[in-house]
Amino acid sequence: MAGNDITDKDREMAKKCVECPVCKHARTKQKGLIYLFVKKIEGGMCPYCKAYEKVYGRKAHEPFAAK
Repeated sequence: MAGNDITDKDREMAKKCVECPVCKHARTKQKGLIYLFVKKIEGGMCPYCKAYEKVYGRKAHEPFAAK
């Protein structure tokens, strides 16, 4: 099995990132200090942001894709 398999724990952690007010602000506003903060820390320090990227295939600061 590959190391990139998405587990239930990954989904739970990604849900925390979706609900996080800081990350939510960064995704919607796409500018400002909070956006820059999330953009800089997401890959290196926050396990929830890492899980978000793994589950959704985009960075925590990137906006939701329009459908």
